[in-house]
Amino acid sequence: MSYHTPSYRIYLATEPIDFRKGMDGLVAHVASQFQLDPFDGAIWVFRSRRADKLKMIVWDGTGLILTMKRLDGKRFVWPKAQSGPMMLNQVQFDALFAGVDWRGIAVNAPRKPVIA
Repeated sequence: MSYHTPSYRIYLATEPIDFRKGMDGLVAHVASQFQLDPFDGAIWVFRSRRADKLKMIVWDGTGLILTMKRLDGKRFVWPKAQSGPMMLNQVQFDALFAGVDWRGIAVNAPRKPVIA
């Protein structure tokens, strides 16, 4: 299932969270820790302390979606903790979600083609 498109913003919360948090706790974390709107359609990705699980939330306009993934026998590659969220592009997100080291994938700023 692919519900992310180039129009979605994908934020990675670099610090581990308490994985007992559900939808409401993750929404509160986004609003209080990052001062961003968790209901603006962005995908938010969080990791467990051991980095073997991740949770994602996204508001689709009608409700909040919570997804969780656990890797068997390995860990997600995660950046060093920083104070704010990190943005990922779709290719980086796809690699992260697959359990691949995504850090070497270049981030190209999206741009519209020039019409001559």
